[in-house]
Amino acid sequence: MTDTWGGYRARLVERLRAQGVQDLAVLRAFGETPRHLFVPEALRNRAYDDSALPIGFGQTISQPGTQAAFLEALRLRGEERVLEVGAGSGYQAALLAMLVAHVVTVERIPELADRARIAIAAAGISNVMVVVGDGSLGWRPTAPYDAILVAAAGPTVPEPLLTQLRDGGRLVMPVQDSEGAQRLTCVTRSGDRQDVRELGDARFVPLVGRHGFNAGEGG
Repeated sequence: MTDTWGGYRARLVERLRAQGVQDLAVLRAFGETPRHLFVPEALRNRAYDDSALPIGFGQTISQPGTQAAFLEALRLRGEERVLEVGAGSGYQAALLAMLVAHVVTVERIPELADRARIAIAAAGISNVMVVVGDGSLGWRPTAPYDAILVAAAGPTVPEPLLTQLRDGGRLVMPVQDSEGAQRLTCVTRSGDRQDVRELGDARFVPLVGRHGFNAGEGG
């Protein structure tokens, strides 16, 4: 079948390159992953805009430029097992699937998890497992993970996620301070020590769960 969306993906890749994205594997993932399958049908004409889009239940599919920053910060090599917290539409898990061996993505809203499974299958991706649960607790059955990506802002980095991170692994998530400002944060585990660096400002929905915000909190 003719890929009528290929040109749109190519233009998105060029925009990301112009913004400074340099990791060729990350750019290739954006060039090959059909984002239009992961957005509501009414918004498909905007699927390849570099913007966040609503997907229902108060959630969004993140801006591609922000997702690229996440993926570059993880410095993936191709053989990793990755945990994603906040499956949402499933698009970021699909991007990760192009970059690593296996992805486990946790979504607290069952309806979104079902949609993500359908979209991931439609994209022909087979190395992603979508589970329903409290993402702030991680997913112990398949731990430890070489990398963890949290697509929601929490008040701190949840301790369960740090314990499920392999030694030498990296965790990237937005952390929100008491004033409501969010900073994209990268944590590298080195034995019992965590090396923390901030990557820039962020704006994400709140992480809801036992080690996040309660429903209705977080701004």
